[in-house]
Amino acid sequence: MVSFRLPQKRPVEGVFLIKNEQRFLFVLVWGMIAGWALAGLAVQGPFEAVRGVAELQLHPARLINDFTLIAGDGAAMVNAALVAALGLLLVRANGIRLSGPTVAAVFTMMGFGLFGKTPFNVLPIFLGVYLSARFMGKRFGEYILMALFGTALGPLVTLLAVETGLPFVPALALAAGGGILTGFVLPPVAITMLRLHQGYNLYNIGLTSGFVALFASALVLAGGPVLETGGFWNTDPSSFLGFLPLSIIVVLFAAGWISGGKAVFRGLFRIFSQPGRLPSDYIELTSAGAALVNMSLTTAMAWGYVLLVGAPVNGPVIGGMLTIAGFSAFGKHPRNILPVLAGVVAAGLLFRKDLSAPGPVLGALFSTTLAPIAGEFGIPAGFIAGFIHLTMVLQTGGWHSGISLYNNGLAGGLTATIIIAVIEWYRSNKEPRKKRERHSKHEESQEGSV
Repeated sequence: MVSFRLPQKRPVEGVFLIKNEQRFLFVLVWGMIAGWALAGLAVQGPFEAVRGVAELQLHPARLINDFTLIAGDGAAMVNAALVAALGLLLVRANGIRLSGPTVAAVFTMMGFGLFGKTPFNVLPIFLGVYLSARFMGKRFGEYILMALFGTALGPLVTLLAVETGLPFVPALALAAGGGILTGFVLPPVAITMLRLHQGYNLYNIGLTSGFVALFASALVLAGGPVLETGGFWNTDPSSFLGFLPLSIIVVLFAAGWISGGKAVFRGLFRIFSQPGRLPSDYIELTSAGAALVNMSLTTAMAWGYVLLVGAPVNGPVIGGMLTIAGFSAFGKHPRNILPVLAGVVAAGLLFRKDLSAPGPVLGALFSTTLAPIAGEFGIPAGFIAGFIHLTMVLQTGGWHSGISLYNNGLAGGLTATIIIAVIEWYRSNKEPRKKRERHSKHEESQEGSV
């Protein structure tokens, strides 16, 4: 979640079965989106699913609102498919390639379409980022990632539309204006936020959105509305949802194998050697096949963790798995997420938190935003990052009233900033000290030879 130039076309290397990676990736992602929509219509019935999707457009979307509980599994899946389709259409319409960051963005949008994002609340943010790009004299394509990830602030649009107590038409106008203004200010703030953590927090727009949401929440609350706390968390999800992660894992692995054949293993070893710091585009670095298999492996790890702690496989949890899958094309892999997960578990056990509760389980899944710290500085640093992250994320949601869906991006950005600051301070002081010691030893040897 960072501003940088998206990669241009490159020659495909090591891809034996699929020669046109871009066409294959677009077909795959469109196929997954269509599959979700059709499955949603089938599982709940077309009429009920469509009715549920309509209901979600004007339902509060602040953390945590599990759409599978509010409108049903089918409606939540169709809504998620629509949100992802809007993101992919933007990518396609602007001539942007499906690379690591764009895959991460579309998968993240799809995941959060299960608990917070709707077509209604993402469109004003798209427009705001577009206007920001035009104001700066840039192509919208250069800001496309900020538009896609910036939909983290979609709940602000819904809040202004349905939670302020205003009549419908003025509330709708306020929601549209608030969303457009939010999208407009995202790019400059995002660029500034990136400098704080130096690319060691993969959810840079999460930090940005959390920062903007702090001000938005203060302004909204100053106006007098009382925002309801709580939300919806599906504690008894259907068996259909329970096995949905397995379908994601199988599809990604099969697609990776079809794309690259045995060459994916060579690509995987190269991915596992990467720290994952922004920007780390595994599709460009290796191949689509290797990135897809890596996405499958990390999703399997996330599903295994959820089953191990006994958490419900509901909308937000599946959303977390989809986000991990997406960012496994752009920074995450099994080696750099395990130390962070271990740190989260240790903090949960030490402070007697229920690891299956909403905060800890989502904190564990999304804590993998800090994977680059483990990848760059080793297992102890990753463990410490995960440990601190859980303690932070259980507090930060209240700061912005749940307006930013990427609450873990805010907590992860703050955690990464303090850890990187300490590491850089230590390194900057260690080198001069070593030089002084070498200089002192040299002078002593010179004196001894006289």
